[in-house]
This record gives sequence, C-alpha cells and structure tokens, in this order.
Amino acid sequence: MAENSRTVVFALYNKVTLQDVAAPLEIFARANDFGARYTVLLASPTGGAVGTTAYAQLNADLPLSEVPESIDTLLVPGGVPADFNFTPGIHDIPEEPTPDSVPDAMAMVRELAPRARRVASVCTGAFVLAALGLLDNRRATTHWAHCQTLARTYPKVMVDPDSLFVQDGPFITGAGITAGIDLALALVESDYGPAVARRVARWMVVFLQRPGGQAQFSVWAEATLPATGGLRAVVDSVVADPGADHSIAAMAARAAVSERHLVRMFREQVGMTPARFVEQARLEAAKVLLATGDKGQDAVARRAGFGTPDTMRRTFRRNLGISPSTYRSRFRTTGIDR
Repeated sequence: MAENSRTVVFALYNKVTLQDVAAPLEIFARANDFGARYTVLLASPTGGAVGTTAYAQLNADLPLSEVPESIDTLLVPGGVPADFNFTPGIHDIPEEPTPDSVPDAMAMVRELAPRARRVASVCTGAFVLAALGLLDNRRATTHWAHCQTLARTYPKVMVDPDSLFVQDGPFITGAGITAGIDLALALVESDYGPAVARRVARWMVVFLQRPGGQAQFSVWAEATLPATGGLRAVVDSVVADPGADHSIAAMAARAAVSERHLVRMFREQVGMTPARFVEQARLEAAKVLLATGDKGQDAVARRAGFGTPDTMRRTFRRNLGISPSTYRSRFRTTGIDR
C-alpha cells in the first residue's frame, strides 16, 4: 500500500450494477495518473468474483475478512436484488433493494462503515445505507426512478430527488448509474483539489460539474401511474396525445366524473394535480422531440401541447433549469448510422 495513500474500498455483491463500480473506479485510477494517491480495493464477502448486471463478472481483490482496519472511503454501488429475476439481454428496471434481498451488501457495510472516514453510495446503494439507519435525519439521493420509494420506505431520510449527489456529514449518496462519475470527481476534488479533478474530467471528456440535476433525465419520477380503469384511460390519453385538450373539464368528461372528483383521484392515485401531470406529459414529449428530431421549437411546442415556444421555454426553465435549445444540444442522438 502506497505511503500516505487513501484507501478506497468497493463493497461488491452479486448482481451489482457494473457501471456503479466501473465509473468511480476509472475516476480514481485516472486521478492517480495526475498526482492523487488512492489505493483501491474491491472486496466481496468471500473474495470471489461477483456477477454484474452487464454480462461480465467482477473479480475481487480480497474477502471481507481481509479488508484493512482503517478505510478512507467505503463505496457502496447499487445493484439488482437477489430475488429479482435478471436475464441478460432482458433487463427491466429492477425493484429497489431491501435488507432481505441484499444480505451480502448489508453485512459488508454494517462491518465496514464504522471503519471508514466517509461512506459513499451510487444509485440504489443508498437503500443499503438507509436500511442500516446511516441516513436517518440526513439528506440523500438515489436514482430518480427510486426516490419516491426511498422516501416512503425510510421516512427519516430527507430525499433530494434532483441532485446528482448529496453530501451530509460523512455520507455521500449519488444518483443513478453515470452519476457515479460526478460523485467520484467530487471526492477527488475534496481530497486533492480542483486542479487534479479538472484534469481527470478533461481526460475523461466529462463535465467537472455537470449542469442541472436528475430532473433533466426524467420528469416521471414524481408520478405514480394509476391502475384503475377510468383514470388510467385519462392518463394514457394525455401521454398518447399531449397536444390535445386536457383541461380539467375535458378530462373529467372522459372519466365520467366531476371535476372535483377528478382532482381528488389524481392526488390520491397519481400524487399530483391534473395540471401538473399534463405539464409533465408535455415536457416529456418535448424532450423526446428535441432529442430525436430536427423540428424547430415552434413545431415542437405545438406538437407537445405548449402552444408557443415561450411557454415551452418557461416550462423547461422552471422544471429543468435549462432552455429547450440547451436540452437539445446536450441530449440529442449522435447521428451515427445504424
């Protein structure tokens, strides 16, 4: 182990998300190229290889029993629960981990966290920290698709659904998948200063500080789609044709209920007002049109139901913190022939 190095331990377990490990791992490796002094160790319960969500296996450097007594940083990646029926090539969004579904991760973090100066998680790794009570009365984040469940399952955790990563005391939680890059760069900057972190970011061809938050990637994190027939039909019609008339009166007529009852149904089953849901649907439609097509903003605004580019711009700014043109330049397809 290098003198004066910082020991970073990755807690590996079966069906871990490969990118949650690979992204920060690459950041720490490149940081060492530019003057940092990290000793990185991949630990698994037995020291054996673990399966991942991306076809490959990860070899571990050592078993839990041989992890050094003093750790600078413990990193807990996310993964697929043990009871999730994962089939390579047919990878739906997994359910959130629970204490019963990731016993190896729970055992490792329970033992290693007290020995670490700081503990970081990527994606659904936050559920492991929350289940152990480490995030009680602290701010935290996770993948946007799982923020609601984290908040509901662990009400003592103050969930921030928009941040790419959140630090509260010695605990740093990151959002989903590639947010591990943002989190790791922040750790490098904290340890070795902005100059080193900037060189790593430039080499990796990524933002040192990515503009915007998770809300850029999906506004559907807020919504829970209803299962009941009447309201589900209304919701589906909004998503299918966001440019149509979706006033409260029109939607209530479609559902054959009063306007007051429609509002109550939306609040109870979707978790937001009808107006907010329609705005989200139109925002999502505009995002897709901007990212995948070449239509001008006038055409996109009409097709998505905003009516005018000004209304669309205000909605983008309010919800995502960026303009439609910035969103298009950042998220449009590469144009590579398929």
